Amino acid sequence: MTARIAELAARYDESGDFPAESLRLAHEAGLLTATVGRRYGGPGGGVEESARVLHRLGRLDPSVALIAAMTLSVHARQAQQPHWLGELYARVVKESFERPVLVNHARVEPELGSPARGGLPATRARRTADGWAISGTKRFVTGAEGLDWFLVWATTDEAEPRVGTFLVPGASAGIDVTGRWDQLGLRASGSHDVTFRDVEVGADDVIGLGPHGRAAEQDNRAGAALHLPLAALYLGVARAAQEAFHAFAHARVPANLGHPVARTERFRAAAGEIEVLLAAAEHLVFGGAAKVDASDPTYTPEQALGARVLADRHGLRAVELAVRLLGNPGLARGNPLERHFRDIQCAPVHAPQADVSLLTVGTKALSL
Repeated sequence: MTARIAELAARYDESGDFPAESLRLAHEAGLLTATVGRRYGGPGGGVEESARVLHRLGRLDPSVALIAAMTLSVHARQAQQPHWLGELYARVVKESFERPVLVNHARVEPELGSPARGGLPATRARRTADGWAISGTKRFVTGAEGLDWFLVWATTDEAEPRVGTFLVPGASAGIDVTGRWDQLGLRASGSHDVTFRDVEVGADDVIGLGPHGRAAEQDNRAGAALHLPLAALYLGVARAAQEAFHAFAHARVPANLGHPVARTERFRAAAGEIEVLLAAAEHLVFGGAAKVDASDPTYTPEQALGARVLADRHGLRAVELAVRLLGNPGLARGNPLERHFRDIQCAPVHAPQADVSLLTVGTKALSL
């Protein structure tokens, strides 16, 4: 599995096609269901397990890892605090063990931007005789082309509007994947815009439907179960870049030197700095994930946010060092380091971004 996903990564990056074969391989290895709760017949993997799965997949193909991350986080949340209707989730789990079943939230909107910065969705859920009809446009829906379920954040059209997450089957009529995803990095993640036009949803296929005002508050402290695995994913990208850097250093023998550049002080010092940056970040991420799994009362949501900020910074810095040392070869399209450099630029983009995280951490620090 490892060799094949790594082999396919460059091809999917170049084409931007949905990485169906790689996701099939990940499914066959049990990675897409690693966080399904034991009560549902799954292995019950926790935050640390998610982090290690995504670290490995991020090292192979971060587009595949990001698509997997969204599905893993949905299963992890259901295991921790059931909120899907029992029969529906049981069906999803049964199918997930048989084939790759992909699930992701559709929350970001063109006008709203990221919900992590507050605000309410313009996407509307209209009452019908049989349930709801969903209409609106969402942005950056990772894995959109292959999703079996869209978890669509929308506002109802009731006299007193409510906000909730509507469970929309991916095969429903009225869903248009617009295909606008054409980014620098994670090109195969398929994080397209998606438009919903009167898409029918069952009356009970909704999560957390509640008052309008309550939904306006976005709790950026509550997501350690996603922040730490996501940080691990991009540290996997940085480790892949490190491998490419090492391979170049051992293979490159300048005529005027007569031996590999790996033996020079310059390369050895850079290799040391890269290793220290990544090892320290991994210690923070995996150590924090283990504490979350153990319900350690001393580990706070702010620490998880801080670990994510530092991990992103360390990963970006490590890859930048590697590219800078290689010079032009590091930016050549045929060098895997070039792809890793592009991919890791996506690390700080995910919500909550560093400024929001640091505001939360700083507010808590000042209150102590």
